Amino acid sequence: MPLGRLVLYARDVDATISFYEKHFGFKPLRQDGDRIVELLAPDGGANLMIHPAGKAQKMGQVLVKLVFDVEDVEAFRAKCAGNGLEFGPLHQADGYVYANAQDPCGNSISISSRAFRR
Repeated sequence: MPLGRLVLYARDVDATISFYEKHFGFKPLRQDGDRIVELLAPDGGANLMIHPAGKAQKMGQVLVKLVFDVEDVEAFRAKCAGNGLEFGPLHQADGYVYANAQDPCGNSISISSRAFRR
């Protein structure tokens, strides 16, 4: 059974939608009367559902990290920097490279070449 969607709670829904649209190519799907905006994955991966956060919810807790598969992490990191998204340093792991950042709500994200390691 494939994973279809992940829910992200956001204080600034529009900024969060713009972030994932601009940097990762997601396309927003808005339904009349629905407060959740579904972001459709560009390459058939899991969709993101952006849900308005409640006042009591804490933002940016590192309980979940979204990892985007990128073959050339260094090149993608440089492209994002040109668009205003700064990833931290490149980390060398067991046969792959990754770098970390946060979305506008403080959610942890990573770009990783793990899926492409040999």
